[in-house]
Amino acid sequence: MFGKLKEKLSSFVDKVAQTEISEKDVENALWDLELELLEADVALEVVDELKEKIKQKLVGQKVKIGTNKREIVEKAVKEAVLEVLTHERHIDLLEMIKSKKEKPFVIVFVGFNGSGKTTTIAKLANWLKKNGLSVVIAASDTFRAGAIEQVEEHAKRVGVKLIKHGYKSDPAAVAYDAIEHAKARGIDVVLVDTAGRNELNRNLMDEMKKIVRVTKPDLVIFVGDALAGNAIIEQARQFNEAVRIDGVILTKLDADARGGAALSIAHAIGAPILFVGVGQGYDDLMPFDEKWMLEKIFGE
Repeated sequence: MFGKLKEKLSSFVDKVAQTEISEKDVENALWDLELELLEADVALEVVDELKEKIKQKLVGQKVKIGTNKREIVEKAVKEAVLEVLTHERHIDLLEMIKSKKEKPFVIVFVGFNGSGKTTTIAKLANWLKKNGLSVVIAASDTFRAGAIEQVEEHAKRVGVKLIKHGYKSDPAAVAYDAIEHAKARGIDVVLVDTAGRNELNRNLMDEMKKIVRVTKPDLVIFVGDALAGNAIIEQARQFNEAVRIDGVILTKLDADARGGAALSIAHAIGAPILFVGVGQGYDDLMPFDEKWMLEKIFGE
């Protein structure tokens, strides 16, 4: 996991540790690091912020005789990465749901085709159930062939109710019915699946906006494939412009060899990572933890 990112940051640490850690030494190493991080799919604005943070922590650092310079440099780099990963907005999903006075808590999921959105919804439904909450899923992807059957099978496997209409029906109406169903039965959470979008299909984007207008969700979550690399940043920006994204779930993080997307996405769109997908099973969804990710980047 994150082999490319780990390699680039370790290379920088080794390079600076062999110098006097002067401003010139750090500047030269940071220039190389910029190119290497871009190769690892780190977004340019995140690269710039990381460079500035690392420079502030290293330049002027007084190194005592006998001090391990590599440890000093590595500590500065780790602190800079942790600061980038730590979002100013923290969302405790369970607390948000439990503190809402009127049920249900509504979450709309958006994302590109193939990002693993439907599977992620099932994983989150499973996680919510294990935390004592009742869930219903709205099959509001009425566009893609097989989408309703797919989400229906997932719902059965994790043991939650599915509200569905037929194909080509109004996705917003499906979501509305799911919310009414939840209200009538005191269900805690409604998870709304939507059709995978891309920037070329304006009709689907408009449809997604309508779903958000009708449901007035408590959260809009962008589900992104970590393997998409830097492309995921542009995808998230498109959705953020159309409907404000409140949080991110990154899928396939266990298979992400570069790591740049995970480091970049929250910073790029101003929305925190809430969960990460780390496997194929329904239990393979974990709340995002910055320190866990830092360990994955710098650990063995």
